[in-house]
Amino acid sequence: MSGRCEAGAEVRRRFRPWLGVLVLVLSGCATTPPPKFPLPIVPAAQAERASRNLEVFERVWQLVADHHYSPALTGADWRAAGEKHGPEAVAAADEASLYRVLNAMLAPLRDSHTHALAPTQARERRTRTRARTGFNLTRLEERWVVSEVLPGSPAEEAGIRPGWIVVAREGVPLGLRINFRPKVGEAAVWEFLDEQDRPVRLAPAARPLSTAPRQVARVLEDGNLYLRFDEFNGAGRRWLSRQLKEHATAPGVIVDLRQNPGGETISLGITVGEFFDRAVDCGTFITRGGARSVKNSWQLGSAGYRGRVAVLVDGATGSAAEIFAAVLQDHGRATIVGRRTAGAVLASWFYDLPGGGQLQLSREDYVAPKGRRLEGKGLEPDVLVPRTLADLRAGRDADLEEARRILREDRR
Repeated sequence: MSGRCEAGAEVRRRFRPWLGVLVLVLSGCATTPPPKFPLPIVPAAQAERASRNLEVFERVWQLVADHHYSPALTGADWRAAGEKHGPEAVAAADEASLYRVLNAMLAPLRDSHTHALAPTQARERRTRTRARTGFNLTRLEERWVVSEVLPGSPAEEAGIRPGWIVVAREGVPLGLRINFRPKVGEAAVWEFLDEQDRPVRLAPAARPLSTAPRQVARVLEDGNLYLRFDEFNGAGRRWLSRQLKEHATAPGVIVDLRQNPGGETISLGITVGEFFDRAVDCGTFITRGGARSVKNSWQLGSAGYRGRVAVLVDGATGSAAEIFAAVLQDHGRATIVGRRTAGAVLASWFYDLPGGGQLQLSREDYVAPKGRRLEGKGLEPDVLVPRTLADLRAGRDADLEEARRILREDRR
């Protein structure tokens, strides 16, 4: 005996009936039959994993086929994608390999909000904690630069500072895309150039850190109110409402969304309402079937703030955050300052997957109040402010300075 077996028939027999029931429960009726492909030969010891892999794969494939916002799946040949990646998914030796295959299958959708999250990532999303070294990077002048160091993090303790240029990680230069997810205790060697372009080698060990969104409020010297919040959620919208009510007489407010990737649609509508004394059009969401739903702001409990408003945005501003900026821009309520936003505004749902993973799936398209489609394009600010390495190293926030200038001139 070779110790190998053809697990295909057993894999499909084990749970295809159960999977069919699950899909019917979730979607009412599976409109597209799953792809068929030759199942790989796997060692007998891996037959159970292969069964679980197929279960996850078919769930992801079916959810996309039946619920993705684009009936044409943005031009992707979804059946061919399933036939290509299905055998790879079944043969995946571990969760990391399986989810790499799933996301490779999802990539041709060119969809900002459709991703497969491995069980570890799904757990981190729920607990808002993951292993981190504690510094964020931005692409600036064709180099990766430290843009922010989290207080109390291993990076801060090691002495890493904003404005440092990243030369390499573990001796390897960084590519155009980065996605490092260290494990607790992992101490990769990072090579930097500091503010004076002197080489520095450090290896801060990752440890569990909160990923909860930050909230910062301060009254500036000119009397304007600065508000930074990093997610459109219940806590963020209640915090912002309190700040606006407590500072109702502030002549102007600067809303900093440069670290805000978005959040809940309901929190978006409520937050927009804080800046108006009436309900306003927040844009239109369009379903897979073409149904159009115009969303209005929520005014119940609104601060009804009447002062001037500037909104700071950049390439990290996404989803509900860039919709918020677009709504205030379209209604002439705020001046948008910074750089073009992410262009990631599709409305998405999270679906649990067998084994603890999740699929984030885009279910609705979005069009701004004046008819602009932002997905893949982003929002152009009213005032473009270039970001430079020299400013970052000098601790100068050119976006904030420009917003303060605009509010000061509007007061005249």
